[in-house]
Amino acid sequence: MIGFPEHRPSSVTTALLRANVRFWPTILPSVASQLRAWERHAHAIPDAQLRALALSKLANERFNAEVAATLATTAPLRLRPRAVEAIVAYEVLYDYLDGLTEQPLRHPLADGRRLYTPFEQATVVVAVEPRRAAQQPPSGDRYVECLSHAMRCAFASLPSASAVSPVAQRAASRCAEAQTRTHAAEQLGDGQLREWAEREAAGAGLSWRVFLAGSMASVLCVHALVAASTKPEATEGEALRLDRAYLSICALTTLLDSLVDSEADRATGQANFLRHYATAEELGADLADTARLALEQIRGMPSASHHTMMLTGVLAYYLSAPTASSPVCSSASAPVRRQLEPLLAPSLAVMRTWRTLKRIKRVYRPRTSSSRDHTGPQREDAG
Repeated sequence: MIGFPEHRPSSVTTALLRANVRFWPTILPSVASQLRAWERHAHAIPDAQLRALALSKLANERFNAEVAATLATTAPLRLRPRAVEAIVAYEVLYDYLDGLTEQPLRHPLADGRRLYTPFEQATVVVAVEPRRAAQQPPSGDRYVECLSHAMRCAFASLPSASAVSPVAQRAASRCAEAQTRTHAAEQLGDGQLREWAEREAAGAGLSWRVFLAGSMASVLCVHALVAASTKPEATEGEALRLDRAYLSICALTTLLDSLVDSEADRATGQANFLRHYATAEELGADLADTARLALEQIRGMPSASHHTMMLTGVLAYYLSAPTASSPVCSSASAPVRRQLEPLLAPSLAVMRTWRTLKRIKRVYRPRTSSSRDHTGPQREDAG
């Protein structure tokens, strides 16, 4: 499979260099600006508990928005700001709702679905001229409504939003239902979660565990679709192919995140996706099979080398984490490492360098009151 042009190490390296050349001067400053704007919105939330949650998510999970915005490096230069606006608003909304629905709810499924309604509505392209839609103020002053409105307007302004929107809506609904049922499992048990995943996975040609893992992180599918909608020639058929490929990449994200955090989650009693696996060998087989499937799905797609780079970047991020060297992690990740070793090399080199620089920065950061995080303790995200 590595014989295909988009699956060669040289193609991944070229895509990685191209993305970095575009990301640092044109994407990251826009992401930072958007996050500052949402921080101002969060400070205005009247409820103290919700305000603390929103600010904590923005402070501790900004990396999620930065990584998601990498997808916008494929957008034409003039449309990158709008793509970034949509992606950042949607990622901030996802992270906030994730925290919100972790709290016990009186009616876990009904209340969870109600909370995720703006998340799903954000992907609907309204039948009005985008510029006018962008000028309309959000209904009320609620944080979630503002985020949903910002995503919806920015998305609607992109050339192929109408063609891509039906697929984005399905990805958003899949993500919302998986998140709602996952958070409801603490009160209702895993039975309802597995029953839904088995039913939905049958149509996707995936095992229920892989489908569930992918669905939980399907916000990334929507981000990829937003980036694709910046191209005037994008079609609904291409959007469907992209969604399928990113569902596999999202599954790898969830599985690897759970794997590298498994020991920490066990120590704190936090629920972990690995509870659905009996052995590390089962998990390892799913990781290898899903990575191979993602490569097959990416082959021949527009910007295929970029999507291969995103796949290897996800793998490299988690496989370079300090906890990835533990016996359990090493055993489970060995098959996927062996399968993609040549392709992983460029992304692993970048991630290891980035982690080294992070450690050096932490050691030498001045310990002044202004440098401390006042939003509470921050958990290391995969190292």
